Amino acid sequence: MLTFDINVLFDHGDRFREGLLHTVQASVIALIGSFILGAIIAIFRIAPFKWLNWVGTVYVEVIRNIPLLIVVLFFYLGLPTLGIPLDGFISGTLGLTVYTASFIAEAIRAGIQSVPKGQFEAARSSGLNYNQTMISIILPQAIKIVLPAIGNQFINLVKNSSVLAIVAGLDLMYYSDLINSDTFLPITVYAITALLYLVLTVPLSFFVLYMERRLSKTS
Repeated sequence: MLTFDINVLFDHGDRFREGLLHTVQASVIALIGSFILGAIIAIFRIAPFKWLNWVGTVYVEVIRNIPLLIVVLFFYLGLPTLGIPLDGFISGTLGLTVYTASFIAEAIRAGIQSVPKGQFEAARSSGLNYNQTMISIILPQAIKIVLPAIGNQFINLVKNSSVLAIVAGLDLMYYSDLINSDTFLPITVYAITALLYLVLTVPLSFFVLYMERRLSKTS
């Protein structure tokens, strides 16, 4: 019989809190890192240098088309063979960053390509170099255009952070698995876990919607 015991939340609240904290930490770090890396890769893909185009294209096509778990395991199991040992939290966070950046890069690239070419030409004719034009003129407009897509990727990142459980990353899912192994109440444990993920993703969804509407008013 399916049972739900709310006492699990109170009896194991410390472990739920610990897991939630690590999930937030990993998500915030990966959010910042994937956005920066994704913007760089996007610029590579449209830069007037073929070798940068090649680097950006290879990165996006390779990372987007392999499972996130493989990326995480590369950092967790692959790098130690090269003498670079990483714990589960760092491995999982790096994997999330690298993986999400490939999707962010494509979103930003689409935004850059949607900005009228005349703006780029006008900026260059006014004396700005390529980097200044990209950073000051093109990227802000591109990000505004693709904000909903980037926001969705950030929300997916928070949910994908559950992959840290596979490499003992001390995240919410990792502690939920431990609690379930102690209580044998999977319905209760994972229902609570789902609610805690909603606590993170729902406000983020509303924030993205708010920013989208605010930016649309200023455009």
